[in-house]
Amino acid sequence: MVIIGSVRPGRVGLSVALWVHEHVTARGGFDIDFVDLAELNLPPVDEHRLPRTGQYGRKHTAAWSERVQNADAFLFVSPEINSSFSPCLKNALDFLFSEWSRKPVGLVSYGGKGGGAFGVAALRPVLSDLGLVTASSHLNISRVSEQVDDGFFLPSDDQIARLDGLLDELRALAPALRSVRESTLVAS
Repeated sequence: MVIIGSVRPGRVGLSVALWVHEHVTARGGFDIDFVDLAELNLPPVDEHRLPRTGQYGRKHTAAWSERVQNADAFLFVSPEINSSFSPCLKNALDFLFSEWSRKPVGLVSYGGKGGGAFGVAALRPVLSDLGLVTASSHLNISRVSEQVDDGFFLPSDDQIARLDGLLDELRALAPALRSVRESTLVAS
């Protein structure tokens, strides 16, 4: 699942996420569910029970739960906002709990000079608390707007190589973690 973690009108992140999606598709080996949080349009968390219970009363939560449950790995494409990650991504994460557990996640961050490094640093403990296994490699894109031309992100060779490395890591982690999830279910 590729998730674009920005909902701002005119967002540069959409071009980055579309490039990621196209690159992953061209490489092959993954069935991709592309999630644009602007289109998903989740309200602020509005469930009566805590996500840990898995008891959802809202149709949008049940639908989101099913999509996340069906994913074996995630790529989050997220901006850095005020030295953190985007609030819409936090909201999407907070709706669920066990659906994220023991699944790998790769991070593609973008921003100004630091390329979203502070956002990634803020995101990592949240991902850990949800039981997501963060890939050791990530792609951060500095001064992202300088690489967008007519709405298209134009990656450098180094960025393509880093994304390929991240995809290789997710490809290795996904089956191993699926096996762990399945063995946990059998033991329960």
